[in-house]
Amino acid sequence: MKNMGRCSDLDVIFSYRPILAIAVALLAALAVLAFRRRQSVRDAVSLLAAILLFAIVISMAPTILQGGTLELVLFPVLPGVEFAFRVDSLGMVFATISSGLWITAAVYSVGYMRSLKEKNQTRFHASFAVSLAAAIGGAFSANLFTLVIFYEILSLITYPLVYHKENKESWLGSRRYLIYLMGASKTFLLAGLALTYQYAGTLEFKAGGLLDNAGLSSALLTGIYFCYLAGFAKAAIMPFHAWLPAAMVAPTPVSALLHAVAVVKMGVFCVLRVVFDVFGIRLMDLHGLGIATAYLVSFTILMASIYALTRDDLKARLAYSTVSQLSYIILGAVMLTPMSIIGGIIHMPAHALSKITLFFCAGSIYCASRRKKISDLSGIGRQLPWTMTAFFIGTLGMIGVPSTGGFISKWYLVLGSVEAKEMVFLAVLLLSSILNAAYFLPITYIAFFRSTKADTSHPFPDSEIKEIPMVTIPLVLTALLSMVMGFFPDYFLTLARGVVP
Repeated sequence: MKNMGRCSDLDVIFSYRPILAIAVALLAALAVLAFRRRQSVRDAVSLLAAILLFAIVISMAPTILQGGTLELVLFPVLPGVEFAFRVDSLGMVFATISSGLWITAAVYSVGYMRSLKEKNQTRFHASFAVSLAAAIGGAFSANLFTLVIFYEILSLITYPLVYHKENKESWLGSRRYLIYLMGASKTFLLAGLALTYQYAGTLEFKAGGLLDNAGLSSALLTGIYFCYLAGFAKAAIMPFHAWLPAAMVAPTPVSALLHAVAVVKMGVFCVLRVVFDVFGIRLMDLHGLGIATAYLVSFTILMASIYALTRDDLKARLAYSTVSQLSYIILGAVMLTPMSIIGGIIHMPAHALSKITLFFCAGSIYCASRRKKISDLSGIGRQLPWTMTAFFIGTLGMIGVPSTGGFISKWYLVLGSVEAKEMVFLAVLLLSSILNAAYFLPITYIAFFRSTKADTSHPFPDSEIKEIPMVTIPLVLTALLSMVMGFFPDYFLTLARGVVP
């Protein structure tokens, strides 16, 4: 039961702020292009836009925390379909982490790009800004039509970010990235949209599910549901996950924000929208869709963790960890209990804060030493103490150790599995946490406690490896924020409770 003093769920406020938030990121992209010959101004634009975007998003939080919603309808597209925006609790979770972490990523990107003297920096920053506009647009979409538009924009605009290095490896990785994401959306997702519109007469999100009263057979509902599950391939559920490890050829800032926050979170966010607002809890339970999905994502959680154990390349290990961790979010949603739903939603920011820290650290290691493999990190913690300490904090969040945001989310997921009386998923959660420790903790041990190797093949001798301030400061900040969430989770908990039916 909701607390006294909260707004009614029916309170709807007309507001231009959703489109204003998107416009800020788009204008930032144009400004980056305009100042392409003035590097310092161009880089400052990204940071200022990130701060302004976050301020606009947070300005909407009081209304949402009180149980209200903000809406903006731009124009009709088809009967029952409008290009429209709605800010609610679930969208606010996604928008907060995307806009907030753009600030740290903006600073980190400047340090990373300048230290490596990367080419095409203007294209990088402009594409980065448009990507954030697409993520915010998806977060604030009022219906499936608007959501899919921004989903597709995000796929297209991140393509040049993935092939940024323009070598053979990046071209191959970007091609797989685009084939998986666009192929899935042009087949499965398009079919799901068409069938939904045919039988529901609308694509508008509805509490309890817009298909709940459509009177469809179990077989047809199951078909539509799995069209969405496969079509939103950014969620990286096996076997639609191969694009994510392939995309790790991108520069680390891309991997950090777009593949630890915006792109992958857009995927799971879309799946959550389908579960809560297209099908609804009642249909998911009645037709066994929740339990079927739970087994599918449990397989992904465990198999991706096993893959991560076998990878010596640091970013590849982080990529498979991401595949595993994303499915925690979906598992929480499809167990269909209040506790599990809260746990799944809370895992979005918890994972984002810890995983962006880990990717930032991987980039810091590469900038300082040009080392990519875990086996080459012996003793590097003595040269990069801030980086590797932040990495250790990030791993604690991934494992779910108390005092981190990951503990809060996993605690609710465990309670949710008990509430659902599904001990098999409790076992999955516990086993996967052990696997998390198995593939993360040895990295910290190697960095701090293993003797440095005398290896002349490294381009940087140990004496020249040192922290780069503009790269190190953001990763220390995100590591601290992951712990802050562990102690003060109320903001995200309140939003998550606002999603629970």
